[in-house]
Formats: sequence, C-alpha cells, structure tokens
Amino acid sequence: MRIVIAGGDGFCGWPTALYLSKQGHEVTIVDNLVRRKIDNELKSNSLTPIFSLEERVNRWKELTGKKINTFIGDLNHYDFLSEVFKQTQPEAFVHFAEQRSAPYSMMDREHAVYTQSNNVIGNLNVLYAIKEFAPDCHLIKLGTMGEYGTPNIDIEEGYIEIEHNGRKDKLPYPKQPGSFYHLSKVHDSHNIMFACKIWGIRATDLNQGVVYGLHTDETVMDPVLANRLDYDGVYGTALNRFLVQATIGHDLTVYGTGGQTRAFLNIKDTVRCIEIAANKPADKGEFRVFNQFTEYFSVGELAEKVQKVGNEIGLGVQIKNLENPRVEAEDHYYHAVNTKLRDLGLEPNLLTDEVLHEILKATLDNKTNVIRENVLPTISWK
Repeated sequence: MRIVIAGGDGFCGWPTALYLSKQGHEVTIVDNLVRRKIDNELKSNSLTPIFSLEERVNRWKELTGKKINTFIGDLNHYDFLSEVFKQTQPEAFVHFAEQRSAPYSMMDREHAVYTQSNNVIGNLNVLYAIKEFAPDCHLIKLGTMGEYGTPNIDIEEGYIEIEHNGRKDKLPYPKQPGSFYHLSKVHDSHNIMFACKIWGIRATDLNQGVVYGLHTDETVMDPVLANRLDYDGVYGTALNRFLVQATIGHDLTVYGTGGQTRAFLNIKDTVRCIEIAANKPADKGEFRVFNQFTEYFSVGELAEKVQKVGNEIGLGVQIKNLENPRVEAEDHYYHAVNTKLRDLGLEPNLLTDEVLHEILKATLDNKTNVIRENVLPTISWK
C-alpha cells in the first residue's frame, strides 16, 4: 500500500514509518521539521540523541534494504502538499503533523494562534488534496482523547445515542476540550466529518490517549533509528517527567491532588493501531472514530508506579504535590469505551513494572542529557 505519513519525523510518526515500511508498504514521510526547531525555542531537548531525518532513512535502507521517501515541507503550503499527492498518489494518508502540546498552546496569544492555524488549516488542506488528487485515499487522522474532556458519563467512541423529548438520534459525542491544542483537534474532527458527508471521503479519527514508552522492535535496531523522549514541562508527558525526575533525584511533581485521570497506550500499540486502520479502511463517505488507548490511570497512580520501580533500584524517590498550573477537574469520573480496535485485532501492551524499568533504564543511560530546570512547569492556564 502507498502510505504517506505526515509528521513522520516525530515521536509517533517515526516508529510508525519504520513499522509500516517493514510490513512491506511503500512509505513516504512528509515533515517540516518544526518540532526540532521548537526544541531550540524552548531551550529543551530530547533525552535520547536524535539523528537527522536524512541519516535516519539512510540507515534504515542500509539495514533493511527498504527505502522511505521524504518530502520536507509544510501542510499549510497547498502547492507543496499538492505536489506530494501528485507524486505519491497515496492510498492512505496518516496525519500526525500537528502541534501536539497543550502547554505550548497555552503559552500566550501567539502560540495559541500558531497551534490552531497550523493544525486546522493544515488538516483542511489535506482534505482538499484528497478530494482533488486522491479521492479514494483513506485519511487516518490522529485525534486525542482530550477532545472529550472529563464528562460525568461514560465516553463512547465518537458517537452517542440521545433521547430528547421522545425522539432518538445518534449524534457526535459532546466535546469539552481542555486547551487551545485540544480545541484544534475538535475543529479537525468537525471538518473531517463534514468532508466525509459532502465529498464522500473515507476517514478514521483516532482519539489517542497519552502515549508512553520509547522503543519499538524497529527503533532498537540501531542508535541512528532511536526515537525521541520528551521530558520537559511543555512537551513531556507526566510519566516521562516522573521517570526523568526519579533519575536525577528530583521529587516527582504531581499537579494538584493527582486525581486527574487520563487514557494511555504504549508506542508499540500506536503503530499497530495505524496498521489496523490502514488494512481495514473506513467505507467511502464514512467518518469512523476509534478511541485509541488500552488503560487509564490517575496522575497520582503514575507517580506511585514510578516511585515503586525507582525505589526497587535504590533511587529513593519522593512524591511532592504542586499547585496545579492547569485549569482542570482534579477529582472526576472517568470511564471510556475502547472496543473497536480490540475487535479488529489489537492485542494491548500494558504498563507493567517491566515496561517502566525499560524506560527508566533509558533515562538513566542518558542522564547527562537532562536539563534540570526543564523538569518543572513554567506555563499557567490562568
């Protein structure tokens, strides 16, 4: 299958590109490399050393004989995107290429505007390119479980049946996003659903939970293929921050009470979910929604898990509660449905102590790369 992976240089995109290439697909990466530039802006870094995209794809070809094509450019530039579609004629377009940090989107007006214009307009351009150049192409779009927020009812997969004044209808599940980033994903979902309805585009919206883990079978083949690991207060997930804080002897900084509950999945499951969606595409005109996660935990539970594995190797890990810089419910109901991907064959990798020890080993091996001042929050929602 001819598959384009937009954002293929990133944390989710890179291992997905390798995995799909290994499965025999004709893979093309499209990326503007802005995530590397944001490291410079934030004076941050990936804890694991990251080679250039050119070095990465060259080493992959040396090791496997498989070629991954690359286009360096921005989805917001429609002339560029049009050329990508003309040259590749994709059968599936995997869309990871969006600004993905909630804190980054909440820094100030400039970063909020950038996040929404980059994400929403880029996605609109993809929809028009599919309509114009590859009308049968299946759009596999990375959404987020954060679109739903934390409602006091079960979170269904994209749609909910409503009875009102004696009548019933199946409607899009109500969205309660928690940042300008999450709002951009909601706008994307609405635009994709509309494009499916009016143009007959086939699309799968993957509402992904927080991704943890670092390695896949492909990224461990050579140091040049290594995936990035973000740990700072802007791009680093709570779990990554806790693991790195444990590594450097810093208290694990839990925001507020630590009762905030979120959905999670392993990076190995991310690449598998993309494969499942690609191999079993949505029907023409169908806007299909999958909740892409395997487990959920509270922030406090994550901290306790890291404390346990850290203390097992003598790190003496302590937990400290900080004033929450975010505006969010800290004690709430959370139950989300995630049956569709399992029904299609997903066999989850769960967050075991063994997995945590594996990531912790990687943080310890790269301990000298930690920029200590970056492990604390610097951005407030208020």
